[in-house]
Amino acid sequence: MAGIAIVKAGMLTSVQDLGRWGLQARGVPVAGPMDEYSHRLANHLVGNPPAAAALEITLIGPELQALDDVLCAVAGATFALTAAGAPVPLHQPFVLRSGTSLRFGPRTRGARATLAVRGGLAVPEVFGSRATSLIARMGPFDGRSLRAGDVLPIGDGSATPAAGRTEAAIAGLPMPAGGARLRVLAGPHAEMFTSAAFDTLLNGRYTITPQSNRMGYRLDGPRLAHRGAADILSDATAIGSIQVPASGQPIVLMADRQTTGGYPKIATVISADLPIAGQLAPGDWVEFKACTRDEARAAARGRFGAFYGPVR
Repeated sequence: MAGIAIVKAGMLTSVQDLGRWGLQARGVPVAGPMDEYSHRLANHLVGNPPAAAALEITLIGPELQALDDVLCAVAGATFALTAAGAPVPLHQPFVLRSGTSLRFGPRTRGARATLAVRGGLAVPEVFGSRATSLIARMGPFDGRSLRAGDVLPIGDGSATPAAGRTEAAIAGLPMPAGGARLRVLAGPHAEMFTSAAFDTLLNGRYTITPQSNRMGYRLDGPRLAHRGAADILSDATAIGSIQVPASGQPIVLMADRQTTGGYPKIATVISADLPIAGQLAPGDWVEFKACTRDEARAAARGRFGAFYGPVR
C-alpha cells in the first residue's frame, strides 16, 4: 500500500474527514475540517469522494515524503509549495514521485490548507470516521496531531494526472487577509440578551484571541450584555454557534466543539461563511452582519452547490 511519511509535522497537522456525525447524543464530538469547502475541493481535484480523509495543515506547514507515486492536491490557505525544489501550484492536481518531499513554505493568506491524496488516507476509522478530535483524543494516532516519523497509509487509487480533476469549474475559496465579516442569524437564546446586545454584536469589531483553537474562537471586543443569568441548562451546540459567557465576550464554536454547552447563544454563523471563519487565526479581526434565512440558503447554494447539487 502506498503511503506518505511525516518528515516535519508543522505547527498543527491532523487527519480529517467530514466528521463523526450522528453520535452527539452519546457525547461523541463531530470534529472534521475547519474549512469544509477546501476539504471538498482538494478531494474533488484528485477524484476522491468528498468525505475522504485528508490532512489539515495549520499556519506552519509540514514536510512530507512520498513512499510511492501519489496524486495530490492542496487547497485553502496560500502556502509556497515545493516538490523536489520546484514550485507546486495550489488548487491543481500534481504527482508527488516516490522518494520526493513536499515542503510547505511561507504562508501569505488564510490559516489552514487541506492536502488530499488520490485514494484518501487509509488510517483506521473510529466510530465510522477518520477525523481527529484533538479535544476528545479520538481518531487516528490516538486522536493527536501528527509527529515526525508518522506514516500515513493511502487507499487504492491511480497516481496519474488523468485520475484528478483539472477543470477550473470550482474555484478556490477566497482567502481572508487579516480578518473577515461573517454573516449570522439570530441564535436560539437571543431573548436572554438585552435589546442592544445584538446591535452591539453587529456594529463592533472583535479580535480572535490567542486562547482560540479548533474548539472555538474566543473573541475580544464590545461586551454583550445578558438580561439576567449567563447560564442555561446545557443543550446541543452547532458549528458556528456564538456563545456568550458571563464575561460578555463571545465565543464562536468551531470544528472541535463540545457536544453540549451551558452558555446562551446569541447568533449563529451561516453555513456559507463557516469556511471563511475556518481560515482565520489568532490576531485576526471579525465583524458580523445579519442576514435572513432566505439569504443564508441562497449563500449556501452559491458556496457548496457545485460539490453536491442544489441545497434546499
